[in-house]
Amino acid sequence: MRIITLNLNGVRSAANKGFFQWLPGQEADIVCVQELKAQAGDMISEMTAPGCYQGYFHCAEKKGYSGVGIYTRVKPNKITEGLGIPEIDAEGRYIRADFDSLSVISIYFPSGSSGEHRQAAKMAFLERFLPMLQDLAACGREIILCGDWNIAHKEIDLKNWRSNQKNSGFLPEERSWLSGVFDNLQFVDVFRRINVEPDQYTWWSNRGQAWAKNVGWRIDYQIATSGIASKATHVSIYKSARFSDHSPLIIDYDYNLPGSWPGTDQPCGDAALIDLIGRQD
Repeated sequence: MRIITLNLNGVRSAANKGFFQWLPGQEADIVCVQELKAQAGDMISEMTAPGCYQGYFHCAEKKGYSGVGIYTRVKPNKITEGLGIPEIDAEGRYIRADFDSLSVISIYFPSGSSGEHRQAAKMAFLERFLPMLQDLAACGREIILCGDWNIAHKEIDLKNWRSNQKNSGFLPEERSWLSGVFDNLQFVDVFRRINVEPDQYTWWSNRGQAWAKNVGWRIDYQIATSGIASKATHVSIYKSARFSDHSPLIIDYDYNLPGSWPGTDQPCGDAALIDLIGRQD
């Protein structure tokens, strides 16, 4: 099972940068996306059902803002949109797909970088989301939470950690909260379970030459319960092409995703790419 997560920084922008041409060749089973910046009516079929995938989305009420989605090659047993908290759900930050005993979640944490009011909203989100993480940890299912958590956990997870200790995304209270997710709830940072090397980032500022100099932050995660985390075999951050100010985080698991789309045999890989290009022409 291959899972990809990516903050698109706008699904229409990512489409224009070739994301949907790139996607079929990755042969992912599930693709979690964040920051759609679109409502359902804004997205054409290339964005809602590309190639062999069916997409599910939780859009923000505000136009051009937030929103999350899950693309899957396998029909889920159940889709859950939102957390049941109106002020959070209005921002389109959570969608969950259940596949038998496995749940995959696409989540987009608030960023507090635009001012004190948004940092306060971010901390309120963390406070209200923690009991839900506790419930997920105790539910008996295998869980993979994919997305932009907007927190760099440790010093190794951003280039300029010394100068960012008072900035949103690397505040002590944010990092302590995330440590609690790992230490107290026993969730696993799947990427770091396999790759403990420095300079592994998923987001780069558009200022200066951050991308060219690899001055980045690792704020995109696949965070999982221990059982499914132990089945991860390979992790990578795709940087050969840019679809966003984030890069795709790709993780392979020694796990067979159950089920299939009834009555369909849609291609992926090169066949799907040819089909997609043909439809665009």
